[in-house]
Amino acid sequence: MSYLLTPLKNGKLPLKNRLIMPPMATAKCEEDGKPSKALFGYYDEKSRGGYISLIIIEHSFISQQGKASERQLSAADDSLIDSLKELADTIHKNGTKTVMQINHSGSAAKYEVTGMDAVAPSAVVNPRLSGTVPKELTKEEIKAIVEEFKAAAYRVKMAGFDGVEIHSAHGYFLNQFLSPLTNKRTDEYGGNIHGRIKIHLEVIKAVREAVGEDFPILLRLGASDSVEGGTDIADSKTAAMEFEKSGVDIIDISGGFCGFTGPGTGEQGYFSELSEAIKKVVSVPVILTGGITEAQTAEKLLADGKADLIGVGRAILSDSDWAKKAVESLKL
Repeated sequence: MSYLLTPLKNGKLPLKNRLIMPPMATAKCEEDGKPSKALFGYYDEKSRGGYISLIIIEHSFISQQGKASERQLSAADDSLIDSLKELADTIHKNGTKTVMQINHSGSAAKYEVTGMDAVAPSAVVNPRLSGTVPKELTKEEIKAIVEEFKAAAYRVKMAGFDGVEIHSAHGYFLNQFLSPLTNKRTDEYGGNIHGRIKIHLEVIKAVREAVGEDFPILLRLGASDSVEGGTDIADSKTAAMEFEKSGVDIIDISGGFCGFTGPGTGEQGYFSELSEAIKKVVSVPVILTGGITEAQTAEKLLADGKADLIGVGRAILSDSDWAKKAVESLKL
C-alpha cells in the first residue's frame, strides 16, 4: 500500500490521502480582496478530479493594515462570506477538502498597499525587506489584532471551509513575535519562547472560541529562520507542544525569515529535518512542504517518518495534472 495514498483517519480533518496543496499567493483577486472569476477558475482547475485531499487557500488578510500585497484575498469583512462560500463550493464539488489561511503581515506590510503605517512587535525593520521601521504595538493594539484573527476565522467557518489555518511563517506578523530577530519586547510578549508565543496562544484561544470545538485549526509554523540569532528548532519544538496543548489540530512546517525556500534548496523536502523533529514531540499530524516534485520522494519522506502529510506546491502550480499522475503512478 502506498504511504501517500493512505487515508488520514485520526483527528477532526479526515483526508482520503496524504497529498495536500499548500497555500500559494496568486494575486488573482479583485482590488478589494474579493474572489474573482480568475480565482474560481484557478482553484477549480487545481482541485479537478479530487486527487489532492486538501487545498489550503492562499493567505488572506484579516484587516487592511495587515494586507501584504495587491489583489491579495481578504477575510477582513463579513460582506465577503458569500463569495468565499462560492470558493469553498468550487473546490468541494471536485471532491477535495479546503482550509483557508488567515494572516496579518505586520512589518511586511507596505504603505502603498495598505495606506497605513506598518505595525510589529518591535520597532525593527523586517529582515526580508528593506522597508521602513514599523510602529511597536501596545498591549491594547495586540489584543485588537487577536480579535481580528478571531473575526476572520469565524468568517472562514461561515463560508463553509473545512478548517482554518493561522499563519506564523515567512516573516509575517505572528512569525515576527516568534522570532528573536524581530521581537525585542521586554514585556510578557517578549523574552523567552514562552513570552514570544503568548500572542499565538491568545490567537488560538480566540479562534477556537469563534469556530467551536469541532472545527479544525491548523497553524503554519516558521520553524527556523536559518540564521544566527533567529528562531531555532529547540524553540519551535517547545512552541509546537504548546500549540497542540492549546488546541491546534495540525501543524504545518515551513521556514521563518528564510521564507518558503529555506537552506539547501537543491534537495526535495528541505524542511524535513524540522518536520521530523516536530513530529517526534507532538501527536497531531505534521505537514511537510519544500521543493517536493516527485511522488516517490513523497512516499519516502512519509515512510521515513519525516511527516504525516506532504504538501506539493510549485510542481502543482506549474502542472495541474501533477496530482493525477502521481496518484495513478502509485496505484500501478
